[in-house]
Amino acid sequence: METSSIIDKTINYVQQTLKNSEGGHDWWHTHRVYLNAQKIASGEPEIDTEVVLLAALLHDIADSKFNNGNEQIGPDTARLFLSSEGFDSIKINHVVSIIENISFKGGKSERTFHSKELDIVQDADRLDAIGAIGIARAFNYGGFKGNEIYNPEIPPNLEMTKEEYKKGKQPSVNHFYEKLLLLKDLMNTKTGREMAQQRHEFMLEYLDQFYREVNE
Repeated sequence: METSSIIDKTINYVQQTLKNSEGGHDWWHTHRVYLNAQKIASGEPEIDTEVVLLAALLHDIADSKFNNGNEQIGPDTARLFLSSEGFDSIKINHVVSIIENISFKGGKSERTFHSKELDIVQDADRLDAIGAIGIARAFNYGGFKGNEIYNPEIPPNLEMTKEEYKKGKQPSVNHFYEKLLLLKDLMNTKTGREMAQQRHEFMLEYLDQFYREVNE
């Protein structure tokens, strides 16, 4: 199967599947990750670009946060789709392994799989969690969950377990300290690190402004 064909079919499939999704995990999030992955991949030698692009497109096809915490439904959904399209089985395994290992999960989990392609897609996804877009997504998801925006009586929990992180009931501002501000130093690629720096600085500027307004 030609690359353009499977990519185009996957784009159409993801658009249809995610058309009613929560705004921070919808098609447009996936599209941004896809574009980030393309940009990062262009500077990385000896990679399977097809695997990168398919993993970027399918990484949130069935997010565990919206499926009762089921972490296997996303990889299984991606595998089923690619298999139904007659895609190469070895590459399917690679795409699925990326999806299984891409998530932050509170920053406590060790990878069980390593590849340059995973490095790229993970950076692409993490870039969409920081900067102006990351701020918008954090507050959008907090509102979706019914969380407070800010509560000075509830400090950030920097030692939360994976299960505590998954419950996600902390005020949205706490999420900056529990995840977003940590991502810059977790980037895998040179391009990812360069792109993350400016977005990280913007979040710090935003927080400065936020606290100035809170304390006026």
